Amino acid sequence: MSKKTVLITGGSKGIGSACAELFASKGYRIVLNYFSSEKQAADLAFRLSRQGADVLPFKADVSDFEQVKQMVEAGERRFGAIDVLVSNAGISEQKLFTDISPEDWRRMMAVTVDAAFYCCRAVLPGMLSRKKGKIVLVSSIWGMVGASCEVHYSAAKAALIGLTKSLAKELGPSNINVNCVAPGIIDTDMNSHLSAEDLEDLKQQTPLRRLGTPQQVAETVFFLASEKSDFITGQVISPNGGFVI
Repeated sequence: MSKKTVLITGGSKGIGSACAELFASKGYRIVLNYFSSEKQAADLAFRLSRQGADVLPFKADVSDFEQVKQMVEAGERRFGAIDVLVSNAGISEQKLFTDISPEDWRRMMAVTVDAAFYCCRAVLPGMLSRKKGKIVLVSSIWGMVGASCEVHYSAAKAALIGLTKSLAKELGPSNINVNCVAPGIIDTDMNSHLSAEDLEDLKQQTPLRRLGTPQQVAETVFFLASEKSDFITGQVISPNGGFVI
């Protein structure tokens, strides 16, 4: 069986890095997207290559459609096809709603929603021609239930859920699965600004009494990219330790 290729956006650290490591261990070829974290991406690509993986690191601002198209084209030239898209790139920001500027709002939507739209648009011609493909969008529990002082983040992540459900209905007849992973509180750099007290409080609010790991989220993503999920589409799976039930 020929090897498959996955494109992972925001792949240099956190959940994206864990996804890259897991997919590589399963024999996938990796298009590893990064933007500002060049050293982390290079180190990860080198490590995975040493382990036998075929990795194409690619710097691209996923909020720019032309850069996304160039990235997908480079991946298709190198590997022949993009079989799986993991749209993971994103940013977080905590602000009162009245302090969110139009620029803050636009940036959040661009890096989260526009990026997912651009990546889907870029990979779909190949998937449609082959009548096969898997798309996994990474949202958040806050896209499911909303978060105080994170209105723009919550709204952007909620948009990904709507995109997942609508696109799954449209692409189902073409044998393309579209699903969403909505992680809970995960131990990543994105939460590193929280104090030890805040993190402990979040653990206590989680029935399993612990934070999730990037590797646990990656396992969920990989399941949705694998043949084991062939009859699952348009769904939101939330590895959150019971934080949202």
